Amino acid sequence: MRNQSTHLESGDAPRLLVLAPQPFLEDRGTPIALKQVLEGLVEMGVAADVVTFPIGRDPGIPGVRVVRSANPFSIRSVPVGLSLRKLVLDLALAATAWGTLRRGRYVAVQASEEAAFLAVALGRAHRLPIIYDMQSSLPEQLADRRVFRLPPLRWLLEGCERWLARRVDMIITSAGLGAHARSIAPGTPVREWRFHAPSEPVAPASVASLRSQLGIPVDAPVVLYTGTFTPYQGVGLLLRALPRVLEAVPGTVFVLVGADRSLADLDSRGRIPASAVRVIGRQARSEMRGYYALADVVVSPRSSGRNLPLKVFDYLGAGKAIVATDMPAHRAVLDDALALLVPPQPEPLADGLLRILRDAELRRRYEDAATAFARDNLGWEPFVRTLRDNYTRILDLPVARVT
Repeated sequence: MRNQSTHLESGDAPRLLVLAPQPFLEDRGTPIALKQVLEGLVEMGVAADVVTFPIGRDPGIPGVRVVRSANPFSIRSVPVGLSLRKLVLDLALAATAWGTLRRGRYVAVQASEEAAFLAVALGRAHRLPIIYDMQSSLPEQLADRRVFRLPPLRWLLEGCERWLARRVDMIITSAGLGAHARSIAPGTPVREWRFHAPSEPVAPASVASLRSQLGIPVDAPVVLYTGTFTPYQGVGLLLRALPRVLEAVPGTVFVLVGADRSLADLDSRGRIPASAVRVIGRQARSEMRGYYALADVVVSPRSSGRNLPLKVFDYLGAGKAIVATDMPAHRAVLDDALALLVPPQPEPLADGLLRILRDAELRRRYEDAATAFARDNLGWEPFVRTLRDNYTRILDLPVARVT
């Protein structure tokens, strides 16, 4: 299905300069999304140079060259969100991007997060179109820190975001952010897309092996959360709902995948029995199929933000019953037929999980709905068609047709 274009083989492919201010590749939302986009662009006949942090593994995509910035302080990891380490590496990335652009020939500059401001400067200096890959709203992302919720700083950040959105040539947003992007930049073309969610069966023996490895009893119901543990993702909300679920369905095990801290850090008061929770570090996306197959219900307790969490596409692709908080970010794709949507408070979230755990018929209905939606909307070919439509129509790139 994923064939390398003859443009790439002959070396005359149009080439994008992509600025990625994250560890690329790591198994977290924005880098995973970028990898999918790059794979789709290569299939269309577009090559790319990705200027990124000096952390992460090679994505191994033909036609994509990874250019890593300097690492003068030997930084080995970068947490999600704002940090001093990220700011230091942003400066190094800017220097690398400037040198890379001077040496190469590109048809456009594409950037995400704070690197989009750099892209405006570089793109204008070299008269290149600028694509803003808007995976999240920067003011919302920074609102997790109390200081950025103060009115003067919030207004400043919102003003910077408007300035940026009105000076790029195209905004590509994750699901849920399209309306916001259009509201702050009415004159900028905006495209919102859904990502590909692979759906592959998992052998029962593999699922049983994983259950045993995690020390989960054979008959224990499993609630699965995947993703980062940043506050807006709602892991704290899920943990506050946990005691109510355990009281009603004893033996339920909550598996939390993507941790950057321990259960003791998450539950400082020690109110959650360790036997009820498995906290797992980041896993390769290819390894997640076993975790999805293990789950009776998957949960997205997002508490703020307009962009749909990338994990929701994987939940749908896995054909699982979903419980999610009822907020615009989830409503961008989910509705009452696809997921059990509940108010973002601990008791309603617990009650939603209990409904799915107790009602096998309801669980099957949601599983069937997720499977049908993924089959019709989240395949690889529809995703590449969306890419082709966006890049050819907006930027008039001479890309090959997908066959």
